[in-house]
Amino acid sequence: MITQIIIDIIQYLFFIYSICAILSYLVLATISAIETIEYKHKNSFVNYKEIMSSTISPSISIIAPAYNESLNIVENVRSLLSNHYVNYDVIIINDGSKDDSLEKLITVYNLVPVDYLMNEQIVTQPLRKGIYKSTNPAFEKLIVVDKENGGKSDALNMGLNISNSKYVACIDVDCLLLEDSLQKMIKPFLEITDKKVIAAGGVIRISNSCIVKDGKLHDVNFPKKLIEQGQILEYIRAFLLGRMAWSRLNGLLVISGAFGLFDKKIAIQVGGYDKNTVGEDMELVVRMRGYMEEQNKKYKVAYIPDPLCWTEAPDNYKIFISQRNRWTRGTIETLKKHRKIGFNPKYKTLGVLSYPYWFFFERMAPVVEFVGILYFAILVISNKIRWDYAFSFIVLAYLFTVFFSLIALITEELTYHQYKKKGTGFRLLLIAFLEPLVNHPFILYAAIRGNIDYYFNKKKKWGEMTRKGMTKA
Repeated sequence: MITQIIIDIIQYLFFIYSICAILSYLVLATISAIETIEYKHKNSFVNYKEIMSSTISPSISIIAPAYNESLNIVENVRSLLSNHYVNYDVIIINDGSKDDSLEKLITVYNLVPVDYLMNEQIVTQPLRKGIYKSTNPAFEKLIVVDKENGGKSDALNMGLNISNSKYVACIDVDCLLLEDSLQKMIKPFLEITDKKVIAAGGVIRISNSCIVKDGKLHDVNFPKKLIEQGQILEYIRAFLLGRMAWSRLNGLLVISGAFGLFDKKIAIQVGGYDKNTVGEDMELVVRMRGYMEEQNKKYKVAYIPDPLCWTEAPDNYKIFISQRNRWTRGTIETLKKHRKIGFNPKYKTLGVLSYPYWFFFERMAPVVEFVGILYFAILVISNKIRWDYAFSFIVLAYLFTVFFSLIALITEELTYHQYKKKGTGFRLLLIAFLEPLVNHPFILYAAIRGNIDYYFNKKKKWGEMTRKGMTKA
């Protein structure tokens, strides 16, 4: 009798959690659709050329840390220098690379050492060979910094010290920015006047199999590997149906480290990037938001649905698992470090809506799923399973995942429609049915490993991400 009561309680808890998760996803999808439609309508009247050509446009520094990026470094720097924005510079931080990244940059961009006044507001690892600028006027916007290795956060902090701009765009050096990315990203900072915009992010797309020519995206191709295709669908789902909604609610906790624009003054006031976390992008956003709430200042973290940045994603499961392991550990670290915010009305939306959601449906979701699998296995072994209920629950969970992916694909088709080649739409539909079976088990495994590594393996490890290089035309 007691055993049956315990089983019933556990089943009801799983059922309640599943219903809450499903409802939250549907609500976020609805809000995202409204926000995206309004954004498309409003920006159809915007002349981005005025922002691009105006000499009074706010100054922006693109900060790109690089560690052993020899394979892509020249093309990626060329991409960053091709941006159609008048008032910006590019700061490449060579973070103690052991390959020939620096030598390639010196050769291709005619770099020479220079004396450069640096305002060291954040403590970082020291310079190694120094700071370089180009003797070629065509590359006058380029600054290359060679420093001792300190990790991505340390490199970004060095960029904050070097920059003389009002805003900083922190990106991964392997990312490919579109030419109009800065004028679109700066727009929320210019048009929102009743609140201070402290950060903004845009949609990240996967560049695997795409053709790059002279630092520009020349042709969008759909990759052949299932692992890459699944990530494309995952990114569309996360950015178009998740972060757009949180932007409208002003509850966004994370801006992708691949490309985010920040108010430099606020970023420095809160101490810059935390070198003791592997989730430095999420942690900085939460710390900046917490600071603004404590100062009782009106602010916003904005997000726009334009595909502004393309990045190389893992193409094998070893690197894929390593990446998702790190994402899990970063989420745990950030939520733990800022636990005073959680469920605290003092922090308004941040405390009573954003933090609880990320805790229950991002932080705890893989744990709950794993426990559910174990519970299911125990019921099977003990012959206490109701196969009709179990089968119905599994099918419904699978169909909802597929349904949610289809909504994301419809949104993509009606808005930015990046994958236009014949047959790609059908392949995306097929991936919507396969992704829960092909990629998700590895995501779950990586998340559980991330939990184990965080609590039982205290060694901080960022995680390997080996680049293959973007396809050149």
